[in-house]
Amino acid sequence: MSAFSPSTELLDALVLAVLAQEDTYGYKITKEIGAHFLISESTLYPVLRRLKKNGNLTTYDAPYQGRNRRYYHLTDAGQNVLEQYRSDWAAYAQQVTFFLERRTENDNTGIL
Repeated sequence: MSAFSPSTELLDALVLAVLAQEDTYGYKITKEIGAHFLISESTLYPVLRRLKKNGNLTTYDAPYQGRNRRYYHLTDAGQNVLEQYRSDWAAYAQQVTFFLERRTENDNTGIL
């Protein structure tokens, strides 16, 4: 797990990307993203509420081991937002890569 804690926009993009794979529940989303970034359930649930309020996802309940579990589903609007995040990320990553991989003329080793 990285010590990096994602920004709000990046966290939105990560949640939408997880939901693009399958409908799932909050704890599983937290665990999936948490395997790579510092995130807690208390951070995730406000994100899920905001994304729902903005029409990017919907919820439904399904029985699980004698109780209901809330599942999140990516809407068409959410898919469009995710595609914009993916496009923005590609451009951003290209710009960051330019600077991180740039070498000086005196650097013959290729090491920064």
